[in-house]
Amino acid sequence: MSKNLSELSGRKGLQENLFEELGVAAKRSGTVSKAKMEEMADKFLVGKGNIYGTTSFYDFLKEENKGKQVYVCNGSACMTAGTQDDVRAKLGSVFKTEEIGEMCCMGRCHENATFNYKGKNYSGADIDNIHTIKEGTGKTKEKYNVDSLGTQILTTLFPGVDYYYTTLAVALRRSREDLLNELKESNLRGRGGAGFPIAFKMNTAKDMDSAVKFVVCNADEGDPGAYSDRYLLEEQPHSVLLGMMIAGYIIGSETGVLYIRAEYPEAIDIVQKAIDQLRSKKLLGKNILGTGFNYDFKIIKAQGAYICGEETALLSSIEGQRPEVRVRPPYPAQQGLFNKPTIVNNVETLACIPYIIQNGGAKFAAIGRGKSTGTKLVSLDGFFNKPGIYEVDMGTPLDTVIKKLGGGYTKKIKALHIGGPLGGLVPANKTKELTIDFESFAENGFLLGHASVVCLPDEFPIIKYIQHLFQFTAHESCGKCFPCRLGSTRGSELLKKATTEQYKIDRELFKDLLDTLETGSLCALGGGLPLPVKNALQYFDKELKQYFTK
Repeated sequence: MSKNLSELSGRKGLQENLFEELGVAAKRSGTVSKAKMEEMADKFLVGKGNIYGTTSFYDFLKEENKGKQVYVCNGSACMTAGTQDDVRAKLGSVFKTEEIGEMCCMGRCHENATFNYKGKNYSGADIDNIHTIKEGTGKTKEKYNVDSLGTQILTTLFPGVDYYYTTLAVALRRSREDLLNELKESNLRGRGGAGFPIAFKMNTAKDMDSAVKFVVCNADEGDPGAYSDRYLLEEQPHSVLLGMMIAGYIIGSETGVLYIRAEYPEAIDIVQKAIDQLRSKKLLGKNILGTGFNYDFKIIKAQGAYICGEETALLSSIEGQRPEVRVRPPYPAQQGLFNKPTIVNNVETLACIPYIIQNGGAKFAAIGRGKSTGTKLVSLDGFFNKPGIYEVDMGTPLDTVIKKLGGGYTKKIKALHIGGPLGGLVPANKTKELTIDFESFAENGFLLGHASVVCLPDEFPIIKYIQHLFQFTAHESCGKCFPCRLGSTRGSELLKKATTEQYKIDRELFKDLLDTLETGSLCALGGGLPLPVKNALQYFDKELKQYFTK
């Protein structure tokens, strides 16, 4: 990360954004031409090498994306469902091989067989209508269950803009300290994986002496198997927007930035319409509700990079830099976007704020278990009889979610990968020991993360799955630190060699590799990869021992 490049990118602010312009330049052909790169370098006063470094990183900007017309999902949920070979074959009947690319993941984990064509996502039985979809007349028939057990915070019916934003009117009449105290009392923790208290970030940013501050919504929900953020963006966008506005008022920010992944095209359109709706009702802009509070939003469309789910890489991305993880301190709340104080929070975290301000921090804190307060959205994949999004009180038994809400499995399952690719690999016979909260998962050697659930059926080889995790990390690594960049590639190579040749992996060597990744990586991508791999080695040794030395 270069502080100078951050300043140069910030000269034109967010309305004339380098990263956004690179996306526009790539829209027609799938990549950015060299002439356009040189033009951008001159316009934003950055080096040509910096522009090339950025465009060559992202899936939908790099040269290899040129000419791609349709994309097949290569996420974990679609892979374990075994649907994608058929999807690719059927796409091959109407598209040339070189026109077919890959995306990961499109948030259609509940019915799989997922692909993207002309900025729209399709799944389930949609592939059987590929001819009409290509002609422009076919539409997706996607559907999934939404339900709750316990308190409804994020799955309630939206009452309409006028009524919903009375919470904003009330909040703007209260002091910033008063609202911050409500969030402290609620103990709202980050729902994106880390579980970090939101009030701590806000307090740091609030106390920073800066005329310009930012609230950034991390809507780059890249965890395969997770689609809870997608649900909120598409079905409850105002909960996210109002949460960002209240956060902006508390820390002294006038700008909210929503960084939404390109793999969620419908979400981008829906959130923009919600913003336009607020503007038409004069709930955005200058002097909102006559209170002197100014606020507006900017949507940044991501371009395909899982690492941008890490907050500092995300900030570098918005600035048009290569999305490398930044060394901390300074923390984003001190020096973030364009070197200004910035709070970065996950979609679900921000969506909880309106409820807390409306009902009080104590009421939110009374829901849940221990330090895990409030509710949690859980994403169930296509191996459940009732796949979908479910809201449960923190502390709800995992088995209750599986059996009562998900309706049990459609076939015999041996493991559940919970919390994204860096989450724990939970044996099916251990689900009765877990509850949906941060502490329960951590105490049992797992990670709640996004609370996404990807099932591994009995016949799916564990060795194939952990090799997939290494490959995923190798592809998505920002490359800044050696352990992640090299370790993920070496791990993938070892596992491939063990499955394709008469080769046994040295257990001690493999353990050293995992320990190096865990302790030496700059962020949770390399540092988190060892968790599911260690879980696999611990619980599925009988299946894996043939590939390792004794």
